Amino acid sequence: MYARRALCIAAVALFAQACAGTMAVAPPAPPPDPRTQMAALELRIFEIVQDERHKVDPNAKALALDSELVGVARAHSADMAAKNYFAHKSPTGTTSADLIMDADAKFQGLLGENLAAQHFIVGSGIDIDVFARRFVDSWLASPSHKENLAFAAYDRGGVGAAIQGDMIYVTALFATDLGLPPVKDDPKSRKVTEFPDAKAAKDSPAH
Repeated sequence: MYARRALCIAAVALFAQACAGTMAVAPPAPPPDPRTQMAALELRIFEIVQDERHKVDPNAKALALDSELVGVARAHSADMAAKNYFAHKSPTGTTSADLIMDADAKFQGLLGENLAAQHFIVGSGIDIDVFARRFVDSWLASPSHKENLAFAAYDRGGVGAAIQGDMIYVTALFATDLGLPPVKDDPKSRKVTEFPDAKAAKDSPAH
């Protein structure tokens, strides 16, 4: 009786092992489309920039996330991606300052811009934190971009990212109205001064 019970238990164990061996293993979930990660990447870059500007200059103003600047930054990054260039001025001569003036008749003040581009592996998602850190680190490694990022007077900012092929393009915009009074509705009264770096902004008569 005991031997028969042991045999039954062994048979059940072998059957369970056989079933386990033939069970289908679910395939890993596909990586997210990097295009769906751009908004998260933009926000993470903005957060890191916010931290780093205060490390560089503790007196730097906190940046408010400005939806208008985000829209213009996205438009410039998308234009670079679509036309395969990497510059502050598009092949047609348009700059971020031009885009802002077209979008907002009352915008005025100083505008700073940092650009960056980074390759990624097509067919895989991106690590948001890793890529955001790389973008900001590339600016911190460049004296002019670092000064621009940390220019104390800037109090608004926005980041836009776009993808083309295996490249991610990023535009970061920084702005301040320098405490100037609101402009009139007359387009001729608008004034936007765009600077490639913070030194140029500091040396400007407007500042």
